[in-house]
Amino acid sequence: MIDLGGLLADLRAEGDQLDSWVADLGADQWRAPTPAAGWSVAHQVAHLAWTDERALLSATDPDGFIAETTQALAGGDPQQFVDKGAADGAQLPPDELLARWRELRVGLAGALAGVPAGAKLLWYGPPMSPASMATARIMETWAHAGDVADALGIKREPTERIRHVAHLGVRTRDFAYLVRAKAVPTEQFRVELVGPGGGVWVWGPEDAAQRVSGSAWDFCRLVTQRVHRDDTDLVAVGADADEWLGIAQAFAGPPGEGRAKA
Repeated sequence: MIDLGGLLADLRAEGDQLDSWVADLGADQWRAPTPAAGWSVAHQVAHLAWTDERALLSATDPDGFIAETTQALAGGDPQQFVDKGAADGAQLPPDELLARWRELRVGLAGALAGVPAGAKLLWYGPPMSPASMATARIMETWAHAGDVADALGIKREPTERIRHVAHLGVRTRDFAYLVRAKAVPTEQFRVELVGPGGGVWVWGPEDAAQRVSGSAWDFCRLVTQRVHRDDTDLVAVGADADEWLGIAQAFAGPPGEGRAKA
């Protein structure tokens, strides 16, 4: 059984950690540039608030979610829809933006906890269970928090919560191919990652020919496209596994550009 309560607790912890970094920032620090081109600290928090709001809409008003998404994507540029949400939110006064994000985090956690068993939530890809949505929100919160940490000079310490990010990174293997109109490998992959506490996390059959190994930290940064593959300790065995590390993408939407080599 999936522990939705545990997932929601980890989602709260990720949000609370980022919240603690930005709660006392001055106006200039909110405008500080992050590694995402054109995005300030305010853009990062605004994006999380915007995405939480979309997830809350999906959980509480699926018809409204469909109507909004259909209208927003009519122009054929889904990235503009996302970027506008971040840009609009970043124009808010910092205290208003932070209060809005806090309210949405609480609202979303409550909504996900109340979704009927077996129900699926609409999203910008395949429908998701509440547990999958919570995992996706952990992934995005963790990834954007990393950009904020880099902008503010904060050194993050890995936690066991990144296992959710790693799991999503493995589960979205096929999506990374499909979003690029590439043929999905027919073989299963073996993924072996070393977690922050030294434990080894594994996915896939032990005798798989296609294999990926390395630190969970680097794998999570790679699948969220926060690091160039050459700047990780990840090792691929097999041509398909090697290709996957070049296109891995745990987030919904069009193919990401990734980050430049350090």
